[in-house]
Amino acid sequence: MQEENKTEVASLSDLLKPENVRVIDGVRDWKDAVRISLKPLEDGGYVEPRYAENVIKDTIELGPYYVLTDDVALIHARPEEGAIKKQLAVTLVHQPVVFNETSFPVRILFALAAEDSTSHIEVIKMLANFCMDESRVAAVTECTEPSDIYQILINSAE
Repeated sequence: MQEENKTEVASLSDLLKPENVRVIDGVRDWKDAVRISLKPLEDGGYVEPRYAENVIKDTIELGPYYVLTDDVALIHARPEEGAIKKQLAVTLVHQPVVFNETSFPVRILFALAAEDSTSHIEVIKMLANFCMDESRVAAVTECTEPSDIYQILINSAE
């Protein structure tokens, strides 16, 4: 059992690099939020520049399909829309983002690049566990340092 936990943490550590965690005050609008949340993945070579624009296009067509719950969104598009390699980024926005009139306000933007339709399953499991623990979500929303967010997320995989 102990070994399984170490494997989960290692896989999350592989999926979320400390340099891909950021804290910002606010954004102009939801489109800005999408671009900013995906910027670390673009800078790291995990997505093509067109990936953010495809998320925006998909959002206009389908609505904010990636808003999971109050405070949490998983910004992503289909692999063929510009994903290169699996990776996760997290941006905390202190001033909530509203994607449309019916969506929850969001402060934690997880941005995902998945190179195929199944490689993101581990992320979904991690996010489900994270979202079910309101105290962890609240703890992340109160963070001012990216390193604190990283530690909370890595610890949530244990």
